[in-house]
Amino acid sequence: MHQTSYKNAAYFVSKYLQQYKDKNLKILDVGSQDVNGTYKPLFSNENWSYCGCDMCEGKNVNIVLKNVYRWNEIPAESYDVVISGQAFEHIEYIWKTVLEVRRVLKEGGIFCMIAPAACHEHRYPLDCWRIFSDGAAAIAKYAMLEVLEVYTKWDEASPDGNIIDTVLVCKKNKLTLRQEAGMAVRMFAERFVQ
Repeated sequence: MHQTSYKNAAYFVSKYLQQYKDKNLKILDVGSQDVNGTYKPLFSNENWSYCGCDMCEGKNVNIVLKNVYRWNEIPAESYDVVISGQAFEHIEYIWKTVLEVRRVLKEGGIFCMIAPAACHEHRYPLDCWRIFSDGAAAIAKYAMLEVLEVYTKWDEASPDGNIIDTVLVCKKNKLTLRQEAGMAVRMFAERFVQ
């Protein structure tokens, strides 16, 4: 993790979660393995329950996912907040993964994704994407998540590697019956059709 990623996550917590400081929140960190740092200290509120998940065992990993596109280890609608930083660029089919984010979020839940718009290649084990603001908004739209904020801070490169991040904050709202039917078809296709 680089310094600006942590700073962007701290901004997210301050702007979107401080209003819930006295509420019980379940928070899932996707791609949580401690590689040069973790977001965990940002969620140390005694009312909040933090859980880290990743594709392999390691420091700060509570749940090991067997499949990045099918989170069978995590029940539907079980988290109030999902945060993921410096992980989505490593996922080949990010649109499939964002459907899992939607599935595990409770209604009204918030998703924050922090991903590089510019940086050096860094395979872990793959390095597939650089995500701009429009791309982040498209990811949210595909999963029928309401965009609350999306930005790329082009003027604020990380001092530890010239990494520039895009930040997406979006919300899971109740869908209409028609939208629910469309989402069910989309999720079925992405989860079960290869």
